[in-house]
Amino acid sequence: MSEFHTAVRDYLAVRRRLGFTLRDAGWLLPDFADFMREKGSARITTQLALAWATQPAGASPVWWRQRLGVVRGFARYLKTIESSTEIPSRDLLPAVYNRITPYLYSPADVAALMGAARSLLPTLRGATYQTLIGLLAVSGLRIGEVIRLAPTDIDGVGSVLLVRHSKGDSAREVPLHTTALRALHAYADKRDSQFPQPRTQSFFVSIRGTRLSQSAVNATFRELVLRTGLEQRGPRCRPRIHDLRHSLAVTTLLDWYEQGADVDAKLPLLSTVLGHVNPASTYWYLQAVPQLLALACRRLEAVPDQDLS
Repeated sequence: MSEFHTAVRDYLAVRRRLGFTLRDAGWLLPDFADFMREKGSARITTQLALAWATQPAGASPVWWRQRLGVVRGFARYLKTIESSTEIPSRDLLPAVYNRITPYLYSPADVAALMGAARSLLPTLRGATYQTLIGLLAVSGLRIGEVIRLAPTDIDGVGSVLLVRHSKGDSAREVPLHTTALRALHAYADKRDSQFPQPRTQSFFVSIRGTRLSQSAVNATFRELVLRTGLEQRGPRCRPRIHDLRHSLAVTTLLDWYEQGADVDAKLPLLSTVLGHVNPASTYWYLQAVPQLLALACRRLEAVPDQDLS
């Protein structure tokens, strides 16, 4: 093991003890250490950091910037040990991530998707995807969070759903309507009748009784989109399963504005339900959706000017 590999191991250990997960850094930095060993360099230079960060040649500039950021953090740590270490400047590899425009599903769209899912064979597969889509539409969960749900995460007494492994390894409770709980219990009965001896601790299962894979879910969802005839709305707005989450957030905000509610005061509640660590992630919807932006501007215009003299 090279000195760089040892330093990477120590750096990751220290940061993780401080609470950082470092998923990307956990595999990128060992690769960077391999690169440094191949180059025969004993210290990090900006030139070498850039050479590694801009691989592969055809990747997105945003990905290059993220790779360089991983090296920058490691270089800061290493400079306290080796003073000749160069820390790449933050203005290198400028790139801006343009988020995909959310595809907002109407209630009719969701009903059509659930209807198409219900027709899938065998019947357990149909029930799985019908219930899964319905849960995504009313809870705002991420697809990975739904796949990882366990039967014990559904609290029928408290009418909440426990998300144990959210983004950033946090946990949260999501309130559910009684109709959603009934649908989940009905699916659980059907699942248990087919698999009395569980083969997995997952709430949603495949036709073999195993945990669903995200690739299989995404492929099935694309099939359902084709069956229902949902069409792309521009080059960066196509039906995605993640947009069921966006649709819930936007619908909630629209309802609050139409009710005349104090949206700024209620927004942290939505952030909590969605599992946003940073409220800025929730505020993004206000600029990403024209209807919301118009309502927010109208609310701002209604505020009387204050005399600041």
